[in-house]
Amino acid sequence: MREIFAGMPWWLKWVAVPVIALAVFGGLITSVVGFVIGLLFKALVLVALVAGLVFVVRKFMTSSNSRGDW
Repeated sequence: MREIFAGMPWWLKWVAVPVIALAVFGGLITSVVGFVIGLLFKALVLVALVAGLVFVVRKFMTSSNSRGDW
């Protein structure tokens, strides 16, 4: 591969080839990035919901213990 690009100008290696690669694989790259961001958002929502549930249960258990035994 280096032999192919050895005699080429710098702009071909550093501008034209990345632009062509983005044009060809741009949709794939954006879909993968969107999938990863969506997965991270869902994981964050899951953590927030579980933390909220634990907070509510602990608050309920603390308030029910302070009332005394039935």
